[in-house]
Amino acid sequence: MSGTVLVLGGRSEIGLAVAQRLAGDHRRFVLAARPGADLTAATATLREAGAETVETAEFDADDLAAHGPFLEKVAAGHGPLDVVVLAFGILGDQARAEEDATHATAIVHTDYVAQVGVLTHAANLLRAQGHGSLVVFSSVAGVRVRRANYVYGSAKAGLDGFASGLADALPGSGVHLLLVRPGFVIGRMTEGMSPAPFSSTPDQVADATVAALRKRRGVVWVPGVLRPVFFGMRLLPRVLWRRLPR
Repeated sequence: MSGTVLVLGGRSEIGLAVAQRLAGDHRRFVLAARPGADLTAATATLREAGAETVETAEFDADDLAAHGPFLEKVAAGHGPLDVVVLAFGILGDQARAEEDATHATAIVHTDYVAQVGVLTHAANLLRAQGHGSLVVFSSVAGVRVRRANYVYGSAKAGLDGFASGLADALPGSGVHLLLVRPGFVIGRMTEGMSPAPFSSTPDQVADATVAALRKRRGVVWVPGVLRPVFFGMRLLPRVLWRRLPR
C-alpha cells in the first residue's frame, strides 16, 4: 500500500508490534511519542521488519489543542495516512488514585479524554481523504468495571463506548475503525503484577489486531475466549463481582 502508518505511542510494545506486522504491507511509518522519548530501537526494529521509511515525531497526547495541527502536519508531510494506531495510555496507580484526585483525573485524561480528541481529529482527516483505518485499544477492564481498577477501567469503558459510536458513524465514509479489547497484557506496563487469567503478550495482541484489520473487522477480543467469558461476567451479581481481584 502507498499510504503511511502513524503510531501514536511509538514506544508502546503493542503499537510497535502492530507496526512490525504491517511492514509487509506498508513501507512508510511515523512513530510519534512524548517529547524526549528515545525511538532509536523502535526505528531500527521497523526497518529490520521491512519498512523503507521510518520518521519520528514528538507528540504529547495530553496537549489537546495540539492534536489537530499535529495530525495535519503529519498528513501534509507523510500522507496520505492508511492506518492510525492509538497506542498511548497509562495504567496509573489505583490505590493512589483513590486518595489523589489529581492522579485519578490524569489517568482519565490520558486514557479517555485525549483519545477522544485524537480520534475526532483523525476521523475527520481520514474522512477528508476518503479512506483509512483507525485502530483503538480498549480493554476488557472497561466491559464491566471492577473495584480493583475502577479508575483505569472507567476510562476504558468511556473509550470503548466512544469508539463504538464513532464506528457506527463511519459507514459510507471510506474510513474503518477496529476496536481491540485485550485482557491482561504481560508487558512493560504491567511489570511486577501477577498475570490475570487469559493473559496475552504484546505479540499475541498484535497478531490478532493485524489479522482483524486485514479482514476489516469491527471488534476483536484478545484472546477470543474473553468474549463469552465476559458475556457471563455481565450477569454475575454485583455482590460477587465487587469481590473479584484484578
